[in-house]
Amino acid sequence: MLTYPNFDPVALSLGPLKIHWYGITYLVGFLGAYGLLLTRVRKPGSGWTTEQLADLLFYMALGVVLGGRTGYMLFYDLPNFIHAPWIIFRVWDGGMSFHGGLLGVLLAGWLFARKYGKRFFGVMDFAAPAVPIGLGAGRIGNFINGELWGKVSDLPWAMRLPCGDARFWYYCNGATSGWSQPRLPTQLYECFLEGVVLFTVLWLFSMKPRPRMAVSGMFALLYGCFRFLVEFVRVPDPQLGYLAFGWVTMGQVLSLPLIIAGIVLLVLAYRRKGSPEAA
Repeated sequence: MLTYPNFDPVALSLGPLKIHWYGITYLVGFLGAYGLLLTRVRKPGSGWTTEQLADLLFYMALGVVLGGRTGYMLFYDLPNFIHAPWIIFRVWDGGMSFHGGLLGVLLAGWLFARKYGKRFFGVMDFAAPAVPIGLGAGRIGNFINGELWGKVSDLPWAMRLPCGDARFWYYCNGATSGWSQPRLPTQLYECFLEGVVLFTVLWLFSMKPRPRMAVSGMFALLYGCFRFLVEFVRVPDPQLGYLAFGWVTMGQVLSLPLIIAGIVLLVLAYRRKGSPEAA
């Protein structure tokens, strides 16, 4: 069994100013996405400029942060949000919903497409292959924050958590000393699937011309499937627990429409008439 390294969520303290690793991982995700998309923008006939790319990343960043935080409050922590609405600004404590962030990104992409006269799914297909960079980096942030652990397991990579740390009270069943039972590091599972695997598949898939909506559909389908599967071994949020049958989680409920949407987009993309369009 392994022991959790017990990272300090704060990377750097400068007086009252604290820089959290969680925020740094988001910055890494956005910078990585910008760098990779820039290689495609610079290709002849890309139809994009570096200024448009920078603007797109700005729109997407706002969509991710505002949508992700709002989505978490609405989907996972509504009672506390109603009681104390100001906690929505405590982004450094974690609590970001991918599905809320996705809705924010869709809205941001629509506004961007409208501003520049581009097709909505053209924008989404262009951006989708770079999104897993941010997803993978964000899961590393979850791991450093000590959140989103999996079920108790005797697998050799399961980790014991320090029960003296308030972050792990839920996983220690209220104990204030000693170590928890070994738990699966499901944040790292998601980092691998949503980050490494999803990026590799989407980047290779989008290297060849595809019909509009195909790349977006592939993203939605794969992410939805990966998240749905990991939820079987991930412990649900304590304020929600299981929603039905002793195994259905909010993450699965929110991922199912994404899987359906991915299949629909792929079917529509390959039934459309006309020549393929590069993502």
